[in-house]
Amino acid sequence: MMIKFAIMWLGIPNSSIVPFHDFQVYNIAVIGGSQADQKYKPLAIRVGNKLAEEKALVICGGMSGVMEWVSQGVSEAGGTVIGILPGWRADEGNRYLTYGIPTGIGYARNFLIIRASDSVIAIDGATGTLSEAAFALTEGKSVIALGDMHIDHIKIDDGRFIKAPDPEGAVRLAIEEAKRFRSSGQRHDQVG
Repeated sequence: MMIKFAIMWLGIPNSSIVPFHDFQVYNIAVIGGSQADQKYKPLAIRVGNKLAEEKALVICGGMSGVMEWVSQGVSEAGGTVIGILPGWRADEGNRYLTYGIPTGIGYARNFLIIRASDSVIAIDGATGTLSEAAFALTEGKSVIALGDMHIDHIKIDDGRFIKAPDPEGAVRLAIEEAKRFRSSGQRHDQVG
């Protein structure tokens, strides 16, 4: 009853309220270099814009470079972006984050980013990004790559590594792969 009163008080028409069970929100991680080449900035911003338009919950490392650019795109389009931060303080993340979650565990937070996601978009990056991509594939989650990243050797139970032609294609593929992952009921929480 209290929720209905609040909705009426805010002036939100009943027709715009969609029950939670009527749609799926997919958790899409975007990974990439903190010192990425500027040529990736417009791509990352477009990925962020498109993910927000698709109502995806975007998860990233929350710092600079690709993480900041995708956060900017999500923020500009009115979406939600969560930064899983390496340090102890929530305010150390980039200014575009909706929420910053401090972990105090440095690079080990890369695994948390992947564990929280349904699929992953990789834009540029180096060893940190490759470690995240490897975690994702091992978890059975697909990695959609924009840029030069390539991974050849994947085990049969791993996720898929897919090259995307452009930001729009990357987002479309990430949503499709997130749906596939969720519907599979796949869990890779055992060591091995």
